[in-house]
Amino acid sequence: MKITLNNRPEEFNAEKMTVRELLQAKNFTFKLLVIKINKKPVKKDQYDTAEIHDGDEVIVHHMISGG
Repeated sequence: MKITLNNRPEEFNAEKMTVRELLQAKNFTFKLLVIKINKKPVKKDQYDTAEIHDGDEVIVHHMISGG
C-alpha cells in the first residue's frame, strides 16, 4: 500500500491499516495528536477503527503545549 504521510510518500506491506497500526509502525508516541485522512479529522476513539487505504493522504500533527 502506498500513501502520503505528512506530504511524503510511504509504503507499507498491507492492503489497509488502522490509524493505531500506522502510529505503531511509525513509532508516533506523542500524547497530543491531530490526525486527518484525506482532510477528514479522526477522533482518538476512532484510531482502532478508522482505516487507511492505498492512495490515502494522511496528516499526523504533533501538538505541543507550553507557555
